[in-house]
Amino acid sequence: MQQNFDKAALRSIAYLVGDEKTLLHMPAVPAKVPFEDNTLEFLNNVSKNLMKDPRSKAYSDVITLAFWLRKASTLKLRERFEFDDGNCHFGRGVVFHIAPSNVPVNFAYSLAAGLLTGNANIVRVPTKAFPQVDVIADSFSKALDKMSEMRGYIALIRYARDKSINDILSGMADTRVVWGGDATISELRKSELPPRSTEITFADRFSIAVIDGDAYLSSDNKAGVAQDFYNDTYLTDQNACTSPRLVVWLGQNKDEAKARFWDELHNIAERRYTFQPIQGVNKLTSSYLAAVKVPDTMIEKHKDNLIVRVKVPAIAENLMDFKDNSGYFFEFDCDNILTLRPLCDDKRCQTVALLGDSGIIQPLLDSSPKGIDRVVPIGKTMDFDLIWDGYNLAESLTRTVVVEKT
Repeated sequence: MQQNFDKAALRSIAYLVGDEKTLLHMPAVPAKVPFEDNTLEFLNNVSKNLMKDPRSKAYSDVITLAFWLRKASTLKLRERFEFDDGNCHFGRGVVFHIAPSNVPVNFAYSLAAGLLTGNANIVRVPTKAFPQVDVIADSFSKALDKMSEMRGYIALIRYARDKSINDILSGMADTRVVWGGDATISELRKSELPPRSTEITFADRFSIAVIDGDAYLSSDNKAGVAQDFYNDTYLTDQNACTSPRLVVWLGQNKDEAKARFWDELHNIAERRYTFQPIQGVNKLTSSYLAAVKVPDTMIEKHKDNLIVRVKVPAIAENLMDFKDNSGYFFEFDCDNILTLRPLCDDKRCQTVALLGDSGIIQPLLDSSPKGIDRVVPIGKTMDFDLIWDGYNLAESLTRTVVVEKT
């Protein structure tokens, strides 16, 4: 840890979990073995606290997190990622996490990944006052009351953008994890890391949905598919990198499938989504910009501004430069999945949300696009895993001590 730092800057940090003493002592805290029983028990207690908290019921993303933290879930992660190479594995030490400002629950998954891999964790939560953040922080605090031995491994903090604080915390970090996108990554890189420290960055990404219209029409639960898509998109105002921006239609009965799908989605959004007038203005502006910059685009007729669909006749490589959120979708009728390759060859392309047989996407994957890190069913785009954006966090957040057999 750097010895000379601006102590006054530290006083502007607000602590949701932990305190300044805990934070400053973290470099001296011993790293743990990944997936230690005690850590799994602690996260299971957090899960129970979330399930018991009546506030959690209002937030599906909090409930999803609670299920992910259950011991039954983390034991499966241990089975998948536990090392079996005869060497010794430990957490890297102190992990400094910078969570995105527009996704309320992401910070908790990042923290859990750091804990599971045996690290002490400094987590900057979103500066925006999301209710979910308070619910989750309270659940961690209660779990720490029961298992005080974990206190040295968690500091949930909030502070305004401040390079002097970034300098201090980066100087303490054995690994820095930046989730905030390109601008945040550039800002954090102005704060130097120690020479042997590592960095994991999650840059700006976009995602798409591929729907086989015939598979959708044959579904017995069309409203359920629309609900899953709503969860992938509207729950985060499409701000999550996993939220589809482009909907690609395959199959023989595209028009019939589209009419039914968008009608079902509108019914859900009309009941559940809180719409602000400025969102409608922004989506209209984005539609006009796309029409000017992407030839022959067409704004589909819609009941209101809850859903805005911009039909594109071809996949332009710059299409995602004109994306928007809050229910704004590009739409493309596709007869050959390889038509999507120019878009998916963009390294920013992250997730393909799929409805239909997984074989329909295989020719695209076989073409080895530079993008696409995940192909998941619609409704599963936000399901977190220790392999994310192509990083294996179980490896990236640990260090290996080679033990040669004699």
